[in-house]
Amino acid sequence: MITLALSKGRIFDETLPLLQAAGIEVLDDPEKTRKLILATNQPDVRVVLVRATDVPTYVQYGGADLGITGLDTLIEHGNEGLYQPLDLRIAKCRVSVAVREGYDYAAAVRQGARLRVATKYVAIARDFFAAKGVHVDLIKLYGSMELAPLTGLADAIVDLVSTGNTLKANQLVEVERIMDISSRLVVNQAALKLKREPMRQIIDAFGKALEATA
Repeated sequence: MITLALSKGRIFDETLPLLQAAGIEVLDDPEKTRKLILATNQPDVRVVLVRATDVPTYVQYGGADLGITGLDTLIEHGNEGLYQPLDLRIAKCRVSVAVREGYDYAAAVRQGARLRVATKYVAIARDFFAAKGVHVDLIKLYGSMELAPLTGLADAIVDLVSTGNTLKANQLVEVERIMDISSRLVVNQAALKLKREPMRQIIDAFGKALEATA
């Protein structure tokens, strides 16, 4: 049995064409079922639904053989024990620094001010500001990041940005782009050895589908 870990939402939806290219069809709609393990048209392939941040953990410790997750999640997880054969180029977005409208971020950085930065991407933020020589106090949040500058909790946030509409709706502006993000295929290294043939078939099918859309 091959187990693929996915999260609901955009990654799941954008993975379906890649699965179809590999001859795999998920038999249940995750938005219409309470099941966490979904069967496919292939009796030896199943999909498990987990939180996006848990995908690398499931794959690393063998709860899943393969998984699909964002580069941001992989960096925060630490990449340990994971083989990353493909950038799937789906669920694209970026990690950026944003501040409330009217806040002079450039001046604060130039003057060497110590910034309070709210984020759930602590590793990414720490490395970014350290490379710039900017002193920051990182405040870990798990949601509603946009509230932090509006309530005075933080001077800036580091968060995922797709269209920028959420920032705009909350009177925030994007001031620095840290990195582009897309979703990666991650593979349990032990499973790749033990189930080499069926695993390689899926990986190769994903690769061919990507080449066809390049």
